[in-house]
Formats: sequence, C-alpha cells, structure tokens
Amino acid sequence: LLNINVGGKLFQIAYKVLAQYPITRLGKLALYTDPVKKLQLCDDYLVQKNEYFFDRDPSIFHYIFHFYRSGVLWMMDEMCPSNFVEEIEYWGIHLKYSQRCCRILFEEKRDELSEYLKIEKELEAELEPLESGAQFDGKFLGRFRKMVWNLIENPYSSVPAKIIAVMSSFFVLISIVGMTLSTVEEMKNKTGKMWMEQMEMICAIFFTSEYLMRLISSSSFKNFLRAAFNAIDLVAILPFYIQILFENMDDGDMQYHEELHKVENVSKLGKVLKLIKLMRIFRILKLARHSTGLRAFSFTMRQCYQQVCCLLLFIAMGVFTFSALIHSVEHDVPGTDFTSIPCAWWWAAVSLSTVGYGDTVPDTILGRMVAFVCISFGIILNGMPISILYNKFSDYYAKLKAHEMSQ
Repeated sequence: LLNINVGGKLFQIAYKVLAQYPITRLGKLALYTDPVKKLQLCDDYLVQKNEYFFDRDPSIFHYIFHFYRSGVLWMMDEMCPSNFVEEIEYWGIHLKYSQRCCRILFEEKRDELSEYLKIEKELEAELEPLESGAQFDGKFLGRFRKMVWNLIENPYSSVPAKIIAVMSSFFVLISIVGMTLSTVEEMKNKTGKMWMEQMEMICAIFFTSEYLMRLISSSSFKNFLRAAFNAIDLVAILPFYIQILFENMDDGDMQYHEELHKVENVSKLGKVLKLIKLMRIFRILKLARHSTGLRAFSFTMRQCYQQVCCLLLFIAMGVFTFSALIHSVEHDVPGTDFTSIPCAWWWAAVSLSTVGYGDTVPDTILGRMVAFVCISFGIILNGMPISILYNKFSDYYAKLKAHEMSQ
C-alpha cells in the first residue's frame, strides 16, 4: 500500500491500483523507482511513517481516492467548479473519467460561473473611471489636473462636483427643450428665434467648457479620444460651431456669386444646416454619464445582442413569410393595397408588432385568417425575449447600483 497524507488526512491505496493510471500524479509516484523523481511529485516525505505528504484540499481528494478505487470520478453540485478543476488538474485526472450526466451538469455550472465572473468584471469596468488619482502623480500640473478631474468626473468627490454634474444634466434638458421649441410655428418669429439662439449659445458655451476641462485634466490624450462618453460630448458641441461656419460661408457666397447660383447654394446649405441641427439630439446621450439606468440599458443591449439579433431575424422571416401569404390571397381583389410583396411588407411589420394602424387591411376571409395568424405569431414572438431582457436589465441595474454605492 502507498501511504498518502493529504492536508493531514491519511489515505492508503494499493500500488497495483495506481499503476492502472500511469499518467496521473499518484500513478507516476507508484511506478517511479528513482527517489528524487518521487520527491518532485509530492510536497514532503515522512521517512519514519513512509508517507508522501501533499498540501492539498483533503475534502476534494476524497473524490480522487474514490476514483482510484472505482474507476469513476464523482462530482457534487455544492463544489466550486474552478477549485475542483484546479485540483483534478494537479492530480493529473481528466474529466472524461466522470459520468456523462455529472460531466454535463458540471460543465454547465462552470460555464455559468465563467459568464457570471465575466459580467462582473465588465460591470466593474463600466463604472471604473478613465483616470485614477495616482496617474496624475509626477506629471505637469498634476495636482491641478487631478482637482479638475475630480470636479468633472467624480460627482461624489465634493459638493461643487455634484453641482456641476446636476448643471450638466440641466443644460442637456434645456438644450433639448430649446431644440423642440424651435420647431413650433409660434416660436419662429424674430423674438422667439433670438431667445432660442441665445439659449443655444449658452448651452454650447457650457458644453465646450466642460469638454475642455475634461481634455486638460486627462492624463492620456489617446485614452481620452477613445472614450465613448467623450465622443458623445464632442458630437454635442460640434453642430453649434459647424452651423456658425456654414452661416459665414453663406454670407460670403451671397457676396460673390450670381443670383441663381446663390439661390441653389442657399437651398443646399439649408438642407445641410437642418441635418447639422438634428445632430443636437445626441446631446441627450450625455445623460448616460450620470444615469445608472441608461448605463444598465446600454450594458443589457451589449450583453444580449445575440438574443436581439435573433429576434430581428425572426421578425424579418415573419415579415417576408406573411407578406407573401397576404399577397397571394389578396392580389386579385379590386382596389387592393397588396399589389406586390414589397407593398405588403409594411402591413406585415405593423401586424407582427401588434400595433395595427389599420391603414392597410385584408378584404377576403382567407386574408383575414392570414392576418390573425400573423398577429398571433407576433404576440408570441414579442413575448419571448421580453422576460429575458427585463430580468437581465433589472439584475445589471441592481449590480451597477451596488458597485456605485461600494465606490
């Protein structure tokens, strides 16, 4: 018998049993004749008791011991998968020796644990600031840049930092309200335009100042440009300056070009300016910087992109299928709107989403039966991913809140 001491507990296994598994650690220990090689396989050797000592977990070694006696590796649900895999790799035993039912459950549990740890790491990275206080040590104006960074990026560092965070959200809302009111007919008079322009200028000055403060307080200009929130800040302030640039170009063209060319140029310029003004809607994304809910929603979409893509695929399949069916039964009806399959796409999309505008409806009995099946399929299709997305969103939101509180 080979005497083995694992973590203070003694086990005895026959040499001939261990020799059946020569690639395992204990199998090599039983087959080697060189004492030096044997000592390399264990942590210590007690000469008086002829025991090989291993500083490992004795509770898991019970399963290793049972494997040598029965030839089957058993695994319990309460064991940590990572710890168990580490132990059996140390003893040189492969998972293939376990029963298939145990191995399937064990691998599922290990995959769940790996996914959980991966999501936890990504959640921590979501809240981890781009800069840390230690990165400013020894740099030019390090103390001043660190103070500015705390003021802009860390709302919980001081009362002024909290005030600036609230002001940032306030100016975003003011900017969105101003953009909305600028489309109201009653606000397009001279006084209304003046107020809107002044409001836009104040918001642009604040956003520009905020962006420049982040820029000068950044310890790495490269990391600053890579950050998604900083890109959003840049998109939020660019439309104002591009609009001023185009308006100045417009004034120059009015002086040097002929009348017809001026009219065409102003028309093209007006379309470009409308598109640039529309870009101001992206300012609302700035709220995600201080909103845990928006961050949790964005994180949920990134984690569930496979489910979302699968849902979009099913919707596309449903649109093509039911538009073809409704066209085949309705195309002969006089005055029908289903003159072709592409013309039926809108009806199929609206019916699958269960919105049902009623602008296009089938007239025949077969068409209504197809519509009923389409709506029923849409209800089932929309109901499947909602629970998954909502559960993950609520879970991620709670974890983000917990991480924020711990920080």
